[in-house]
Amino acid sequence: MKTLFEKFVKDEDGATAIEYGLIAALISVAIIAAVRSVGGSLNTTFSEINSDLQ
Repeated sequence: MKTLFEKFVKDEDGATAIEYGLIAALISVAIIAAVRSVGGSLNTTFSEINSDLQ
């Protein structure tokens, strides 16, 4: 039982997977924020072009 516990404490594979998951989540949040910001300004620009063409 002690050996099993020591293996569990020394095993870092799960921690590495969680770290990669957190990094991917943070990158996703940054991309979503950037797309929403650019999307809002693009929407305004296309609305102005649309009103000018009419």
